[in-house]
Amino acid sequence: MPSFDVVNKIDMQELDNAINNTIKEIATRYDFRNLKTELTFDKKEKKIHIVTADKMKMDAVREMFLNKAVKRGLDIKAFEFEEPQPTSAGQLKRDVKVKEGIAQDTAKKMVRAIKDSKLKVQASIQGEELRISGKQRDDLQEAMALLRSGGFEVPLQFVNFKD
Repeated sequence: MPSFDVVNKIDMQELDNAINNTIKEIATRYDFRNLKTELTFDKKEKKIHIVTADKMKMDAVREMFLNKAVKRGLDIKAFEFEEPQPTSAGQLKRDVKVKEGIAQDTAKKMVRAIKDSKLKVQASIQGEELRISGKQRDDLQEAMALLRSGGFEVPLQFVNFKD
């Protein structure tokens, strides 16, 4: 019986490259000269930590990072930007969460959407991923199209296709 898995995985090496490219661009930009701007990545907690002088610079760093991430093939839905917080040194700091895996409530919404569509496939939640199986390959492709157009708040990849 053909099946595939729906996952949300981030290529950490590409994310690291996007962060390094953003740091290089900050170092070369004139408007960031003589200002302390930090961009660090905590791989264990999957958080990006940004510290910069003011709100305008914070927005500029955000745009630079998102541009670099898109060029590296990362989906911007995978990043959750928190509100900027003031620091004791008069600067702003912001944490960016890197979302990996499919949350239980989102997975349940996906299963509900598949069941409501009356496709001849079965969906089951397996940890932080979703397994879709059916009798025909065409039904599985329709399920993929349905999930792509579903407007879910996480980026989706379809892996482990078995025939």
